Amino acid sequence: MLAPERRTRSDLIGALALALAVVVAVTVVWLRSDAHGTTSVTADTSLPPLSTSVLLPDILKQTWESASADSTAPITVGNAVVTADGSEVIGRDPATGEEVWRYARNIPLCGAIGSWDRVVSVYQDDRGCSQVTSLVADTGARKDQRNSDADSAVSLSADGTYLISRGSERMELWRSDLVRTLEYGRVDAKVNPNKQPRTGCTLLDAASSANRVSVLERCPGEASNRLTVMNPAPKDAQEPEEYGSSILLDSEGARLLAVAGEKTAVYLPPANGTVSRISIFDGSGSPIVDYPIEGAVTEDARTHADKASITWWTGSQTVNLRLSDLAPTWIVNGTSGPGSMVAGQMLIPVPGGIAAVSPSDGAVQRMIAVDRGETATPIVLASAGETILEQRGDTLFALR
Repeated sequence: MLAPERRTRSDLIGALALALAVVVAVTVVWLRSDAHGTTSVTADTSLPPLSTSVLLPDILKQTWESASADSTAPITVGNAVVTADGSEVIGRDPATGEEVWRYARNIPLCGAIGSWDRVVSVYQDDRGCSQVTSLVADTGARKDQRNSDADSAVSLSADGTYLISRGSERMELWRSDLVRTLEYGRVDAKVNPNKQPRTGCTLLDAASSANRVSVLERCPGEASNRLTVMNPAPKDAQEPEEYGSSILLDSEGARLLAVAGEKTAVYLPPANGTVSRISIFDGSGSPIVDYPIEGAVTEDARTHADKASITWWTGSQTVNLRLSDLAPTWIVNGTSGPGSMVAGQMLIPVPGGIAAVSPSDGAVQRMIAVDRGETATPIVLASAGETILEQRGDTLFALR
């Protein structure tokens, strides 16, 4: 029979040191992980379904407000309204503004947007706006996540199929599981060089559809802005597939308004005797037709798209762009922001209220009074059941 092995003092010290090393390693992994510094409080039950038939009163009054500096439009997804501010993304009851779930990080929030019945939040670390999490809109439960190189500031936009995260030097497209379908522009990991068509360009604007992604960019040594039209999901996400790319002569101040199907709408300012115009390009980036536009376009101009409409606010007027071909079909003057479809009617913010207009011809059917006090910021509208939401600057306002 073998005698039991005796443990020496050295054995005990060695075991203790090994255990301590394991604890230290686990702690370092925890401190460096995405889970550290994350607060996730989910809803106990889902929010009730929202009413789809909305009868708006003659006067809308403010019922609640909340800071939402990291959104550019009201985030209404599922049955929730979501605010994004500082480092927090909060799901709220549309009627009361009451918090029903919360997601927060100990790093700055770059932005949040609603898409695919989820809320996609983008946070900044030492790689840029690179840490991305999608949240179930009604409960705040975490779904897909991704990390990738990004610029230190990004603009988010979604078309229902893809989501664009665009910085001034780099752009990515993601599908609903947050898998990247395209990277464009600056590439940090140059494992496969020479896959990008150009280098050193400044990405000015971008928009997408299920069939095309278009980028307005300014490249070194070129006399004017360039429009590039690409496949949003090429075979290799690291190798863009261009359908066409050309320089838009005399296009200082141009804006990429929208992409629908294979067509792209671009605002071109007056130059060399021409008037301001909306220029429509086909799926290969070739110009098809121009539509003259009167009036100045301000820095605050913006496009708002939903499933039933695309409208562009120039800074003083709202232009409806037809979904099928992006042709401008009607204009409402003296407005305060783009329009939004609510229960079959187009609502457009105007000073002192909201204009309900005919979606077919833009005729104003009635005015709904809203007391906003003194405000000069652009207004972006949306609805969540019987609640009308207005994003005014850094604040979200709820009206009923």
